[in-house]
Amino acid sequence: MKPPPFEYCAPRTLTEAVGLLGEVEDAKVIAGGQSLIPLMNMRLARPARLVDACRVPELGAIRRNGHLSIGATARQTAVLRSAEVREFAPIIPEALSHVGHAANRNRGTFGGSVAHADPAAELPTVLRALGADIVVQGPAGERVIPADDFFVSYFTTALSEDEILTEIRLPRRHDPTRGVWAFTEVARRHGDFALVGVALVAELDDDRRVTAARICLNGVAERPHRAEAAEQYLHGRRLDDPDVAREAGRLAAADLQPPSDLHASDRYRKDAAAALVARAVGSADARSAGAAPGAARQEDGQ
Repeated sequence: MKPPPFEYCAPRTLTEAVGLLGEVEDAKVIAGGQSLIPLMNMRLARPARLVDACRVPELGAIRRNGHLSIGATARQTAVLRSAEVREFAPIIPEALSHVGHAANRNRGTFGGSVAHADPAAELPTVLRALGADIVVQGPAGERVIPADDFFVSYFTTALSEDEILTEIRLPRRHDPTRGVWAFTEVARRHGDFALVGVALVAELDDDRRVTAARICLNGVAERPHRAEAAEQYLHGRRLDDPDVAREAGRLAAADLQPPSDLHASDRYRKDAAAALVARAVGSADARSAGAAPGAARQEDGQ
């Protein structure tokens, strides 16, 4: 299928891009096109104008300046391979290894997945777990939106129609030697959207007890879901206790009301969420003890 007619614009500066986006009522930003083009081909989206953000050089950069900044148009493969990203936030390359296949990641952009806001997608879930900030630019200037507030509902974000997502900022870790993390998911096949996924990020004290934790799930709600009861339960506890892992999983799933569809029932998703949170707690403990479970796949190096 072919998309309906549209005007294509390829600005070279961010200012030009914002201006082109606001000139017509129904304009959309395009970067990798992995989600927008199929929607257009199926007539589920009919933008009058496409503003290609990939020609704006600064939008593709990965930078360190206290925090880590990932440009919106950075290709997913580039982020997965980035030594800076792997050092600063290794959960991101691990999650990216589950996103589609190498061909998808070669074209897909980091910010595109974030702005698309599919509640089954890996990157929005990880960004909420990390407490990231989403930076957007519009006619009124720059806005910085916490990930907790950015994702609103199914395919819906706090991004206004005349704004462009420019970068994702990850906060500086106070003591990276005390940080642990885990990412795990279950899908029908590798590369499919997850039926359920879990991202866990925690800080430990000298006795390997949790001082802070963030647990986020995808595929179980209309946006990435924070398991706050499980987060609070883990505070002050060690991750190497199997009973702690099981209870964290139970608490994480207790208040879920996941959707049912042709891929999985609500009961399956609820049970899977409990099991995956327990597994994530165990994986994070293995990392805190010096092991390296679930190393990210490197098929993009082919």
